[in-house]
Amino acid sequence: MAITRRFFRPTWAEVHLGALRENLRRFRRRMPRATKLLFVVKGDAYGHGAPRCARAAQQSGLADWLGVSSVEEGVVLREAGIRLPILVLGSLYPFESFLAAVEFGLTPTVASLDSARRLVEVARRRGRRVRCHLKIETGMGRIGMSPAAAVEAARTLAEERLVAVEGVYTHFSCADSDSKFTAEQLRRYKQALADLARAGCVAPLRHAANSAAALRLPAARLDLVRPGLAVYGLYPGFVPVLSLKSKVVFLKTVPPGAAIGYGATFRARRRTRVATVPLGYADGFSRRYSNRGEALLGGRRCPIIGNISMDMLMLDATAAPGARVGDEVVIIGKQGREAITAAQAAAVVDTIPYEVTTALTGRVPRAYLL
Repeated sequence: MAITRRFFRPTWAEVHLGALRENLRRFRRRMPRATKLLFVVKGDAYGHGAPRCARAAQQSGLADWLGVSSVEEGVVLREAGIRLPILVLGSLYPFESFLAAVEFGLTPTVASLDSARRLVEVARRRGRRVRCHLKIETGMGRIGMSPAAAVEAARTLAEERLVAVEGVYTHFSCADSDSKFTAEQLRRYKQALADLARAGCVAPLRHAANSAAALRLPAARLDLVRPGLAVYGLYPGFVPVLSLKSKVVFLKTVPPGAAIGYGATFRARRRTRVATVPLGYADGFSRRYSNRGEALLGGRRCPIIGNISMDMLMLDATAAPGARVGDEVVIIGKQGREAITAAQAAAVVDTIPYEVTTALTGRVPRAYLL
C-alpha cells in the first residue's frame, strides 16, 4: 500500500480504497444477481473524496451507477474521467441546470411537473435523447411528486419522444430504525408504480433502498439499490474506509489548577501531561468535542481537554507516559488494541457518522491507500 499524496502539516485522513472495494464486494454478494448497484458518492463521497472513490468503483466493475446530489458534483466526476452513469439525486433548480446536466451526460431527477416541462424544453433545444428518473414522495417529506403528479409528469414526458423515463424511485426516511413505516413507504411506492403502469409508464429501473433498506428489507431491493453508508464501512458488518490521524506537535506537564484552552474550561486536578495536536474546528472536527471526546495516543484512550480551537486541540496524555513529539494520534481508526469508530465519535456529540466524515474540510488532505 502506498500513500499517494504528500502533505506537511501532520493532520490527514487515510482512505483505504482496498477496504472500499471489499465493501462493494460484500454488498454485492448480499443482493440478487440481477439487482444493479448505484454507489452514492454525494457530499464528496461522504468526505472520502468523490473522484478517487468513484474511480475505484469504476475500475473494480462493482458499481453500475453513481449517485450525486447536484449537477456540480456530477461535473467534477466527468472532468475526472468517470464514465459510469451518474444520477443527480437532488431536485434541479434553477431549471436551467437541466441543460448543464444533459451537456455533461448526467441523468437528472424529475421531482415536479414543472421540472418535467423544463426537461422537455431542454430535449427539444438540444435535439437529442434525454433520460431521467422520476422521484416519488412516499413519506420522506423532502422532494418528490405525489402519485397523481407523477402520472401527469410521465404523460408530459411521453409526449416528447426525445425524453425517456429510465427509472422511478423513492427514498426511505427511517429504514434503519422503523421497519413498519418503511414497509408503508414501500407500499405507497409500489402503488405509485401501478398507477404509472396504468398510464403507460413502465420504467426499467425501480429503486428505493439505501444501505439499511437493502440489507434489512429484501422486498425493497427491486431493480437497483443505492448503498452509501455500507460501502464506506460506516454500517455494521463492513470495513471502515476512513481513518483520521494527526501527530503530537507539543508536549508539556502542568501542575494542578492549570488552565487549558480558550475560556479556561478545563483546569487540571492533578499533575497532567498535555499533548497539543494540530486538529481543530477549521478541519471539520467539531467544537462540541471540547472536554468530551477522546483520541488514541500510544495505544491508549486520551481525553480531549479544554475547548477545541480553530487549529488545535489538547489531550490529557498522562495515560501515555512514553508519548513524544511526533507520535501518531488517531482520532478515528485503530491504534494497537484500541479503536474509535466514526459511529462512536458521532455518539459523543449526538450526531450520525455521515456528519462526522462529511464535515472534514478540504484543509485535511486525503491520503489514499491502494
